[in-house]
Amino acid sequence: MKKFFAMMMATALVLTLICGAALADSALVSWYTFGDVYLTSVRTALDAAFEAKGITVTDKDSNGVQQTQTDDINTAVLTGTNAVVINLVDSGAIGTAQSLLDVAKNAGLPAVFFNRAVSQDDAEAKAMFEGYEKSAFVGTNFEEAGMMQGTMIGNYVLANYDAIDLNGDGVITYVMFKGDEANQEAIARTKYGVENADAVLTAAGKPALKFYDDNNANKYLVDTNGTWSSVASNDYMQTILAQYSEANGNMIELVICNNDDMAIGAINALQGVGYNTGAEGSKTIPVFGVDAVDAAKEKIAAGEMTGTIKQDAVGMADAVATITANLIAGKDAFDGLNENYKVVDGWFVQIPYAEYTGE
Repeated sequence: MKKFFAMMMATALVLTLICGAALADSALVSWYTFGDVYLTSVRTALDAAFEAKGITVTDKDSNGVQQTQTDDINTAVLTGTNAVVINLVDSGAIGTAQSLLDVAKNAGLPAVFFNRAVSQDDAEAKAMFEGYEKSAFVGTNFEEAGMMQGTMIGNYVLANYDAIDLNGDGVITYVMFKGDEANQEAIARTKYGVENADAVLTAAGKPALKFYDDNNANKYLVDTNGTWSSVASNDYMQTILAQYSEANGNMIELVICNNDDMAIGAINALQGVGYNTGAEGSKTIPVFGVDAVDAAKEKIAAGEMTGTIKQDAVGMADAVATITANLIAGKDAFDGLNENYKVVDGWFVQIPYAEYTGE
């Protein structure tokens, strides 16, 4: 009798666990790539945020291939999920974004896009999201990071002009590392990272920044793989340093990067020729990035990097998880959202940027 009772209890426990698992809410999170340093920090925070809300997550790596992402989302909808959360591979491609939204809409599932723009035109994006009440976008004002970075750079250069001007010619020579030729964030950061710095300098009577290579009409060096990687910036920087040096009177005096990973790659190359070591008395070429990932914060604290713009990974994760959970529960998408996040036109949640030069 005892054995029978024990078996019944065990069976009941198993059934409880099975039913509990079946009843648990779930979400597919489709990532542009697992290889991006900033997105890795978002993924860690987002997994934790969903777990805290009792939502089971399946993370899928698209590895930069749009068809992989499309297939993963179609499969998840067919096999069963309560929501799709999308970090779009083809940034700015409204047709692709609309197709993925339609997959969720046809299944009656919430669709939350984040981080990577769905269109190059906010009015176009707004129309897409207004067409389905169970959808939203979480991101940033993509121009803001470049503007903030440029202003930070201008103020820093102005305050340290003579020390930065290694050849004493009165002009600061820079290199710009761009993450992706077509990405809207990269375009804005490349544009305003220089323009806003120039505005600060020229207002104070100083010359505008000068790109180190007169033959480069673009005034930037781009990661041809579009991955914003430290490998690309390190390779470029090593090539530059073989020709440009203090001894030749043409040393790069300022490094501007679209993200922290590229900044770290440039720093590693500089350290290879004795700069930015953080050691007392060593020379440091100012290097600026965007994201404020942990590795960049560590380099700033060590005196190897000058500054970055914080793109709040935890804040983005919190907003995505909150909106997704609300939509699954049939509530207002923005119920309980952190008051520091700005909701624009009922579809776009903007997470604010902030300057970071150390704590």
